[in-house]
Amino acid sequence: MTFTLGIKSDPIEYRYSFSWLFRLMKEMEIHTLQLGSFPDLYFVEDDYFLRLREQAETFGIRIKSAFTAHRELGGFFADDPALEKAARTGYERLIHVAALLGGDFAGSNPGAVYRDKMETKEKGINIYLKHMKELMEVAKQSGLQGLTMEPMSCLAEPPSFPEEIERFMNELGDYHRQASESTVPAYLCSDISHGIADSDGNVLHSHFELFEYALPWMAEFHIKNTDNRYSSTFGFGGISNKEETPAGKQGIVSLKELKKIFLGNRQHLPLSEITGYLEINGPKLGRDYSDHLLEKELRESLETIQKELV
Repeated sequence: MTFTLGIKSDPIEYRYSFSWLFRLMKEMEIHTLQLGSFPDLYFVEDDYFLRLREQAETFGIRIKSAFTAHRELGGFFADDPALEKAARTGYERLIHVAALLGGDFAGSNPGAVYRDKMETKEKGINIYLKHMKELMEVAKQSGLQGLTMEPMSCLAEPPSFPEEIERFMNELGDYHRQASESTVPAYLCSDISHGIADSDGNVLHSHFELFEYALPWMAEFHIKNTDNRYSSTFGFGGISNKEETPAGKQGIVSLKELKKIFLGNRQHLPLSEITGYLEINGPKLGRDYSDHLLEKELRESLETIQKELV
């Protein structure tokens, strides 16, 4: 099993250019990017992404994956045909963008059930799985290697619980095996900061428990820190903890423990290579006192990960 460290591009959105990020990545010897979605992605002309790919390659960087950043493809669970159609259109565009960039994967979190309409959850799951099976065919035609989904952290955003993860992946896996010539596999893009706490804040499933459970289906994952109730996320290092961690809360993601999980379970991974992307929002956006801190925050987190995990 080969582990590759990459960055998800979320924190530069409307703050810094891709060339700024590519220079930083080159300096830190990070060569893999997951493109985080942004509003223009769904409308800008294809040539933009061809130029972005060319620019990345001049810095020795590969854009391997495209993944949502704003839960914007959640219409499969909205119980509304118009929003379902919008989600499908958006997902097909995301697949096309990933292909333009020469990527292997495109993905998202499946979506969220409205809290006041939890009775529609099962319907939403069935609608999502139906579309995913069709999208696995679209991705095959586009030249991708797979689609990925992100397990989440609550009842309203399936799959979150172990039995939900198993249901989703088994059904999609069975479909792929029956149509392996015309579909790509479905994988997970997990998040090491995702655990599940109930309405009283009691932890039902820890982040490490869920992460280890997801390994047999995992092709990529997000790396960030969190607190003991999974209520906030942040990076690794001084600035991240000072700026993002609520008072009195400490980060609970141990990179050394994460490394042990990988070393002890490498035989369960579906692929020979897995990529972990640093996924943080960065400091407060749109403030002269905070935007300039992003570079230091990224460097601190990446240096910590390189030291303890890679």
